[in-house]
Amino acid sequence: MDTRYLHTLEYDKILERLARHTSFSASRELALALQPSTDPAEVRYRQQETSEARAFQDIRPDVSVGGARDVRPLVRRAYLGATLLPADLLELRETLISARTLKRALGRLGSQFPILANHAQWIEECTDLVDEIGRCINDRGDVLDSASPALARIRQELAGARDRLMERLQRLIASSEVGPYLQEALITQRGGRYVIPIKAEAKGRVQGIVHDQSASGATVFIEPLATVELNNRWRELQLEEQHEIERILSALTARVATEGALIERTVEMLARLDLAFAKGRYSYELRAVQPRLWLPGQPLEPPAGGRSRAEPGAPRAEAQAEGGAAPRKLRAPLQLFRARHPLLPPETVVPIDVWLGGDFRVLVITGPNTGGKTVALKTVGLLALMHQAGLHLPVDADSVLPVFTGVYADIGDEQSIEQSLSTFSSHMSTIIDILNRAGPGSLVLLDELGAGTDPVEGSALARAIIRHLLTRDLLAVATTHYSELKLFAYATPGVSNASVEFDVETLSPTFELTIGLPGRSNALAIASRLGLAQELIEEARSLISPQDREADALLAEIKQAREEAALALQRARSAEEEARARAEALARELAAIDETRRQVIEDARAEVQRDLEVVRGELRALSAALASETLTQEWLRQAADRVRQLEKEAVSAPPPPPPAPPPGTLEPGDTVLVTSLGQTGELVALDGDEAEVQIGSFRLRTQVAGLELRHRGAARPAESGRLRVTAQTATPGLELDLRGRRVDEALPELDKYLDSAYLAGLPSVRIIHGKGTGTLRQVVRDALAQHPLIASYRPGEREEGGDGVTVVSFVAA
Repeated sequence: MDTRYLHTLEYDKILERLARHTSFSASRELALALQPSTDPAEVRYRQQETSEARAFQDIRPDVSVGGARDVRPLVRRAYLGATLLPADLLELRETLISARTLKRALGRLGSQFPILANHAQWIEECTDLVDEIGRCINDRGDVLDSASPALARIRQELAGARDRLMERLQRLIASSEVGPYLQEALITQRGGRYVIPIKAEAKGRVQGIVHDQSASGATVFIEPLATVELNNRWRELQLEEQHEIERILSALTARVATEGALIERTVEMLARLDLAFAKGRYSYELRAVQPRLWLPGQPLEPPAGGRSRAEPGAPRAEAQAEGGAAPRKLRAPLQLFRARHPLLPPETVVPIDVWLGGDFRVLVITGPNTGGKTVALKTVGLLALMHQAGLHLPVDADSVLPVFTGVYADIGDEQSIEQSLSTFSSHMSTIIDILNRAGPGSLVLLDELGAGTDPVEGSALARAIIRHLLTRDLLAVATTHYSELKLFAYATPGVSNASVEFDVETLSPTFELTIGLPGRSNALAIASRLGLAQELIEEARSLISPQDREADALLAEIKQAREEAALALQRARSAEEEARARAEALARELAAIDETRRQVIEDARAEVQRDLEVVRGELRALSAALASETLTQEWLRQAADRVRQLEKEAVSAPPPPPPAPPPGTLEPGDTVLVTSLGQTGELVALDGDEAEVQIGSFRLRTQVAGLELRHRGAARPAESGRLRVTAQTATPGLELDLRGRRVDEALPELDKYLDSAYLAGLPSVRIIHGKGTGTLRQVVRDALAQHPLIASYRPGEREEGGDGVTVVSFVAA
């Protein structure tokens, strides 16, 4: 892509911010050189790489390329034969260790992060070189004695020679021949040789070599003749040590040169991985996501309600309807939802919704100055470039972008004094270049199209340019102040209006973008708010053509109707959500009731079975006793009583559910099982594949396929005990709504309802009293606290109605 247009959209600033997240110079160079790709496969790969890097840093924040350096210049020096210093070798070793750590961490997680693991597998650990540098050089950069046997021997001899030299000098200082002439009783160095300070006037009394003199001339530094040979030997050993160190460093440098290609490749892979991590960190900073990728030929959803043109707020309304639970339908190749300009503070920037390429391919934005038209234009262009560079975008996750073959932008005032170009000429030169370059699959962004010249000619030129863009298979966004373009966009297929809104009350733009409506003229309203005389306002209004006044009034009505529709839609969705929550809570309560009923039956069966086992055991004992003829009359009487008692208990146990009748055609009046709820009810009506079933106090509509026949045209047979009461007593419903009742009305109704619910065998019910002032709620709960049938009560959960509901549990029967 042409770097001129990338600069116009401030793409270079994005790269600078990305580069701040890199860890060393090699990856920083890659970040600053990152260019958008026009290959869809490459774009998808880059986006996935960024997603992997962000996810990897979430689970392994301790792993990075920390400590790595761009050591490729050191490798090149090694190629040329220049000896590397210990600090250079340590830097190279640290880089290879960082590479090894990262490679092993990614290797263990290769199945989760295949792209990053693929980069890491090209890293060479160079283990032998790392170990050899560590063996020869310590962390302070000193060459160790263990680097070679020769160095160890030389240093041992060097230490002995120095000790002998120092011992001889100490004896001289303490002797009567030298001691009286010392300036100070110390040993120092001059020119790499050990000397002693002698008073200047006594230098002839101490035989030796003068190496230096103090600044004042009062002291001369003499190497006594008695220590010259010892000094010579010490110095010779120092030179041998230096030569051996140089030999060792040369050998290490040669090994670096031998493995130079592997080291360079490792640095390149480290740079690619660090760039990926930088993209992940930048994604986190922007609170960005990976958008969906649209590919040519991918089908689009038709406009809702048969629209052939963009209507105000359609995708936004759909987004609200879906509530973020599922991706929005694909209506256009470019759909950006809640898109934020990445260079503006995320706390203050106003997000916008933009879509382009479905039932229109050119978008014309109108609105006041400083209202956000140019920001919207740059947002679209800059996010397209970032997407193709593999950067995540500050948008909703179900946003969609295609891969553009080119992005072209004419934004801002580019007039040049040196080239004698006016604002209009500068814009026109850029537009001509864009028209010569932009082809199928391009994105064209034109700011203040036709501005800077006569309004009539500028408007005509703008319309002609838009018509020409429509003949090409590309997408375009243009901003303008010309009213003629509003009508042109409305009347021209493939073109849609959009506007940035302005708050007349605060005299400030809202920066919100509305697609489908052109911008209204606010000049008179603003002038009136600023205090211009009303007679001047009226005179100006009278000079406006009736058609323009009617158009402006129509726009106002459309805007108001749109806002009212959005508000009504929001209320309807809230009511729908509340109804859904209540239905789910009711279904859970019904399931709980059914489970309780089933559990009662199973417990009764288990108890009867246990008692029968006891009877069988006693009968076996009786048989054994009869066989042995050891029974007494009393024992027989007790056994008979025990058997009769068990028979009574067995009779009182609830019978098992009757077997299901053979399958057949369902008819109204049948008792059926709703398999999705696990509840039985009466089949009320059939309508093709659907049926209405009465369960307790409510009726539901469900599929016939989800019903199972239980009884033909009659109620279920009554069951004994508590369950018999349930079957014979009509249920009063699972909830009582007391909202709007006075206290003297509510209490009798509550008491009657609780009695009916208890007799119907309901384990729990809901009392709806609302929140209000809290008086009715308190009276209800006080009554519940004293009611003999109530085991417990609690405020409702959020999905049950919150504090406006009290959930009541009855005592066991």
